[in-house]
Amino acid sequence: MTEANAEHDRRIRLRAKRMWEEAGSPKGREDEYLERARELQAIEEHPNAALLPNPMVAHPQPGPTEEPVEEAELQENLGQFPGRTDQGDRPAAPMTKRKARAFLRRG
Repeated sequence: MTEANAEHDRRIRLRAKRMWEEAGSPKGREDEYLERARELQAIEEHPNAALLPNPMVAHPQPGPTEEPVEEAELQENLGQFPGRTDQGDRPAAPMTKRKARAFLRRG
């Protein structure tokens, strides 16, 4: 382990210990405070990391000169999707006893 890594780990352990003691030294939760200290140390060391562009974005937004692309299939099928009543046409609530008796007499 290099000297820089050792110093980095020492700062994390000290921060974790301080946070753990401030919380009343809860038993069995030392690892939780160590993880929190790692996160805080990373934020402190790299404050602008959240400002970087997201590498997971596959399709960037169109520029001001480009027209947005509409999904043609979505536009064609708009309004043709089944609603909630198409799923067996069941009533939304159970029948009252009176309605159930009347329904059974008819059948």
